[in-house]
Amino acid sequence: MRDNEVVAVGPEPLSFTDVVRIARYGTAVRLTDDAIAKMAASRSRVEELARAETPAYGVSTGFGALATLHIEPSMRARLQRSLVRSHAAGSGPEVEVEVTRALMLLRLHTLATGHTGVRPETARVLEALLNARVTPVVHEYGSLGCSGDLAPLAHVALTIMGEGVVRDAGGQVRPAADVLKECRIEPVELAAKEGLALINGTDGMLGMLVLAIDDLTRLLKTADIGAAMSVEALLGTDHVFAADLQALRPHPGQAAAAANMRALLRDSGIMASHRDGSCTRVQDAYSLRCAPQVAGAARDTVAHAALVASRELASAIDNPVVLADGRVESNGNFHGAPVGYVLDFLAIAVADVASMAERRTDRMLDVARSHGLPPFLADDPGVDSGHMIAQYTQAAIVSELKRLAAPASVDSIPSSAMQEDHVSMGWSAGRKLRRALDGLTRVLAIEILTAARAIDLRRPHEPAPGTGSVVALLREVVAGPGADRFLAPEIEAVVRLVADGSVPAAAESVTGPLA
Repeated sequence: MRDNEVVAVGPEPLSFTDVVRIARYGTAVRLTDDAIAKMAASRSRVEELARAETPAYGVSTGFGALATLHIEPSMRARLQRSLVRSHAAGSGPEVEVEVTRALMLLRLHTLATGHTGVRPETARVLEALLNARVTPVVHEYGSLGCSGDLAPLAHVALTIMGEGVVRDAGGQVRPAADVLKECRIEPVELAAKEGLALINGTDGMLGMLVLAIDDLTRLLKTADIGAAMSVEALLGTDHVFAADLQALRPHPGQAAAAANMRALLRDSGIMASHRDGSCTRVQDAYSLRCAPQVAGAARDTVAHAALVASRELASAIDNPVVLADGRVESNGNFHGAPVGYVLDFLAIAVADVASMAERRTDRMLDVARSHGLPPFLADDPGVDSGHMIAQYTQAAIVSELKRLAAPASVDSIPSSAMQEDHVSMGWSAGRKLRRALDGLTRVLAIEILTAARAIDLRRPHEPAPGTGSVVALLREVVAGPGADRFLAPEIEAVVRLVADGSVPAAAESVTGPLA
C-alpha cells in the first residue's frame, strides 16, 4: 500500500476492501466532515440528558445489572473511567494486530454514524491511533459476544484514556502513555456515555469475519488448484467438470469451482496420455469427482457470510443509541448472533474442504490407488518414505479442524447477575475460525506440494499450462523428486506461497482470472 493512501470514514458503510486495507496493511483513515457534524449533533443531545433529572441508561446510571443506580453529576467522569478500567479485564495471549486494527476501525465507523453521542475529539484520538499504527494490546479471552466485545474494546478505550499497554509502530509493547506522548496524541478524559459507547459493539467478531472472507476468497481458489493438480496426477478425468453437467445442479459456487477446474486442466498432456482407450476406469473417487460440489458449497457459504457482513458494516451498534429525532433508546443490536452463526458456518466449510484435500493427498501416496506412482512418492521405497509423514501432518490438522467446526454460538453463559442472560459467543467463533483458516492453508499447501511431486513423476507427459505454472512456482523454492530430505522447511515454503496468494497468482498468469 502507498503511504499517501487514506480511506474516508463517515456514516456510510465501509467496503470489505477498505477494512482489509486498513486492518491488514496499515492504510490511513480520515473522519469526514459529515461524520464530525453528526457526532457533534448527537453529542448535544447526550449532554441535555446528562443535565436532566430523569435517569438515562449509561449517561446517569450504572451499567448492566447496576443500571438502576443513579450516579450524581460530580461522579460521572469517574463512572466512565471506572467502566473502562474494570472492563479491560482480558486475559490470555495477545490477539493479532490486524484483528485489533479491524476492531478499532469498526468502532470508529460506528462513532462516525452519529448514533453514539461521543464527542468528535474522542473519535479523533481513535483516528490518530490508527494512523500512527499504535495498537492496543487486546487479549484472547474476555468477550462473550453480547453487549458487544466488551473486554477487547475496553482495552482500546483504555488506550484512548492514555492508560494500559500498546504495540508501537515498530511492534514493541510499551506503556500507552509513553507512546501517545511520542506520537503527540493527547488522551481524553471520557465524558458522559463515552466509555459505554467505546466498548458496546460487535466490532471484533465482525472484523474477524471480514478478514476471514478475504482469506477464504483466496484459499478456495487455491483449493481448486490443488484439486486440479491431484486429478491430473492421479490420471483422473475432467469430463465430469463439464458446464452442462454442472448446470444440472445450478449452485453458483459449484459452477465457479468447476469452471476453475476446466481452466486449470485445459490442454493437459498428462490427461491426453490416457485418453487413448486404454483406461478402464469408469469413475473417479468422490474426492476427485465431487471437488466442485464441496468447494462450491464453501463458496456459497462465503457468499452468505459476506451478505451478513455487509449488513453489519452498514450498522451502528451501541446501547443506548441516539436516533435522528433526538430520542435516546435502549436496544439489543449488540447481540452477536448474526455474526456468530456465520463464523461457525464458515468453520464447517473450512473443515470439509480440508478433509477432501487430505483424502486426495492420501490417494496419491497409496500404491494401490495412485495408478502407477511409487509408494508414498518415494525415490527408493523402503529406504525412503517420501511424503508419508506429510500426510500424517495433514491428517492431524484435519482432525483439529473437525473439532474447531463445533459451533461456539450454540453455547451461552449468563453473566452480569442474570441481566445478560443469553450471549452469542461470537468472538469465540471468530477466534476458532482464524485457527481453522491457518489449518486449511497448511492442508492445501501439503496437497499442492505432493501433487507437484506426483506430476513431475508423470514425465515425460506434461501437465496443463495452468497446473504447470504452479509446479514451476514451487520449483523455485522446493526441489523436485529425489531422495528423502528435511521436509518441514519445504512444507513451510509452500505454506507461505499459499498464504500470500502466490499460488493462485501463478495459475492466473496462464488461465486468466479464476472465480
